[in-house]
Amino acid sequence: MRSRKQGTGPGTIGNRQWPGVIERYRAYLPVSPATPIITLLEGNTPLIHSRALSRRLGRGMSVYLKYEGMNPTGSFKDRGMTVAISKAVEAKSVAVLCASTGNTSASASAYAARAGLRSIVLIPSGAVALGKLSQALIHGARVVVVDANFDACLALVKSLAQGHPVTLVNSINPHRIEGQKTCAFEICDALGRAPDYHVTPVGNAGNITAQWKGYTEYRRRGRITQRPAMLGFQAEGAAPLVQGRVIKHPRTIATAIRIGNPASWQGALAAAEESGGAIQAVSDRQILEAYRLLASEDGVFVEPASAASVAGLLRLAQAGYFKKRATIVCILTGHGLKDPERAIKSIRLARPLPPSLSAITKAAGLK
Repeated sequence: MRSRKQGTGPGTIGNRQWPGVIERYRAYLPVSPATPIITLLEGNTPLIHSRALSRRLGRGMSVYLKYEGMNPTGSFKDRGMTVAISKAVEAKSVAVLCASTGNTSASASAYAARAGLRSIVLIPSGAVALGKLSQALIHGARVVVVDANFDACLALVKSLAQGHPVTLVNSINPHRIEGQKTCAFEICDALGRAPDYHVTPVGNAGNITAQWKGYTEYRRRGRITQRPAMLGFQAEGAAPLVQGRVIKHPRTIATAIRIGNPASWQGALAAAEESGGAIQAVSDRQILEAYRLLASEDGVFVEPASAASVAGLLRLAQAGYFKKRATIVCILTGHGLKDPERAIKSIRLARPLPPSLSAITKAAGLK
């Protein structure tokens, strides 16, 4: 299920190519005719009906997966980055700068390369999946590895941005939030309405903040009549919003949400409160179970942090949270190839066999 009219092929609207989120939603974004549009044709990601999850929840529940891993650099970050980099070019910045656990650096460096800007990335030592780091490197970013966590890296880039003619493109940049809200627009355009529940992973908390903003703006303009309950999920070892305090040493296998002091803390809490939703935590075990379930039953390969939304959905369903039939959208924030090491570690390969047809037939489970 795609957020486009029937067309002639992938990425089309009618007979036109998908133009990227800025051109598609220009009327909702802070751009003008003077803004150079830097795009990789991000957005228009699939909204996939999950038969496996709908069946598990039962009682007429309909669950959809918004697969943001299908963006150009493999994560939802591209939605905000197209706006942030376009505005950086308009402001005549000489470079862009970010702290990252991986996805932001991949996106920032790709869009900076597209724009002809330099990109500078600070990453916490040992906390970035190699799939993401490889992207930043191949796009030509100046990558600085810091012996500290993400929150310390973010404090450093804030200081650097104040003293140099560079644009900070973390989610504290308001243009990032503006671009990321288009995810909500696409969901509504595809469904013809807002879902009843919107379930998303929460790390630095820009995504849930932006998505709530998108639903709010669509309702204000009469595109939808209701907004969903916003349900956000952090990892138990990195759950500052749930615990109500900064986590100095966040721990989780889901590196993309291993953040102890979210930049959009207040925005996330406001989204949950105003929508009648909640922000809760799930364990690494629950995240990995959901990660494997998505791959084995729905054929959707995501990075572990993405599976926090599905882990949370299953946790709430088991607790009897959903009292009536509803339409639910789970956000899957990044592609599984962002962190291939995790997939390999989670599946045990058998030892090599001799080139014997009988042995291979038996190992393959064929008769």
